[in-house]
Amino acid sequence: MAAEGIQPEVVFWVGCAGSFDQRAQAVTKAMVRILNRLNISFAILGEEESCTGDPARRAGNEFLFQMQAAMNIQTLNAYEVKKIITACPHCFNTLKNEYPELGGKYEVIHHSVYLQQLINAGKISLKGGGTFQGKRITYHDSCYLGRANDIYEAPRQVLEALDAQLVEMKRSRSNGLCCGAGGAQMFKEDEKGNLRINQERTKDILEADAEIVAVACPFCNTMLSDGIKEQEKQEQIKVLDIAELIEKAQ
Repeated sequence: MAAEGIQPEVVFWVGCAGSFDQRAQAVTKAMVRILNRLNISFAILGEEESCTGDPARRAGNEFLFQMQAAMNIQTLNAYEVKKIITACPHCFNTLKNEYPELGGKYEVIHHSVYLQQLINAGKISLKGGGTFQGKRITYHDSCYLGRANDIYEAPRQVLEALDAQLVEMKRSRSNGLCCGAGGAQMFKEDEKGNLRINQERTKDILEADAEIVAVACPFCNTMLSDGIKEQEKQEQIKVLDIAELIEKAQ
């Protein structure tokens, strides 16, 4: 697009999970199908996109974070990027809150908020009696979306548009329980203990008696899916990203 002198409306930041993890790739594809269906002009950086550096910084490797951030900022600024959407709260938090002090200042929107904006603007209209009508859906708050950035209502408003039955877990919103993957925990060995965090969170899901767990983070998706499989409930309870829910309901 840049070679043709065309400036896209948004840059879709795919992220490492959305690029390389097979489960998260399905979320990327769902989001792309939504954007294409609405004729929204978007671009991706492709091979020019590097990890934001979030795992490196959380794990204590500040040098690697600074290197990755500097490379991404150079690329984004070269393309004069103004607006970024991403389906990963970790990418969202880093791009929005940590890149500005390094010279990367952009309007960064998490896909849950972007989908809510599209619904509110009437661009996405879901007909009543759709795929998820009456289904019991519970929403798991991602730490980096909720507590870190105070985004609680947008994902729930997206789910309300599905005409489903939204049931809250006993620990939700600012009192929500981490899936166990944040802060670079996804990439390190377990510490000593007798229960994994995702196993504890799965108990909350089972108590809520939900048919679908809605997530808005690739890490949460993996951890909760693993917890549900461990309980051998994967046939009864599905873990789906909100982009997948909206795409399937349209």
